[in-house]
Amino acid sequence: MTDTSSTSRPNVAQLASHSYRLAVRDSDFLLGPSMRGVRFLLEFAKADEVLRAWQVRSTIVVFGSARVSQGGPGRHSFWYDQARAFGRIASERGGAFRDGEGVRDNVIATGGGPGIMEAANRGAQDTGAPSIGFNIVLPHEQEPNAYSTPELTFLFHYFAMRKMHLAMRANALVVFPGGFGTLDEMFELLTLRQTNKAPEVPIVLVDEGYWRSVINLDALLEAGMIGPADLGLFRFAEDAETAWACLVEQGLEPVSAPLSAKPKEI
Repeated sequence: MTDTSSTSRPNVAQLASHSYRLAVRDSDFLLGPSMRGVRFLLEFAKADEVLRAWQVRSTIVVFGSARVSQGGPGRHSFWYDQARAFGRIASERGGAFRDGEGVRDNVIATGGGPGIMEAANRGAQDTGAPSIGFNIVLPHEQEPNAYSTPELTFLFHYFAMRKMHLAMRANALVVFPGGFGTLDEMFELLTLRQTNKAPEVPIVLVDEGYWRSVINLDALLEAGMIGPADLGLFRFAEDAETAWACLVEQGLEPVSAPLSAKPKEI
């Protein structure tokens, strides 16, 4: 009987070599620094392919604190309830359900985690509409909330690629009270709008009192750090219904546009 054990084969060292692995199956290679650009591409392509398959043409992005909870202290419960109500309103009126052409517009998209993100995804689920969760790998692992559509729940390593997916289909941005992460995402979009690197999408900040207490916008203007027109890049709203009204007043179209409409570029 012929001995086919690896120890008897003269090319055992070659077969075991890392260089002999198929590149696509070589995790050491794929996760190395030289393949960072490829990993960027993969993170873009995977989510893009799924969203195209679901015919998601545009989204309404909802930002806000992961620390807010239903029944939480202070105004936390109010913010949670309003984010949930907004997810429901936007899904019912915005075109997240398939129309006659099969496309979906103004689909709720969040960072996929707890708090305000959970509430907005939950509001969409209340109506039976799909919603998106763009999760990110963090040192203290964030798990996806239970309300984003499972097939539209993504996980990113790179903040930059996650931000691109949040921005590239956005028809509008609604920002509920939050901390560093929320401020980061909000100013990212405001900067893109200020520099005309993004289309003219309506931006609404919910709870004017909160935002004016944490950001002195008048001081920025008085110091010449922003111009008067920059304060027109966003509006304030106090609840879900007025937030939706603000978006519509600023040009958000509740009914899906023709399928031939050109996609936005970012």
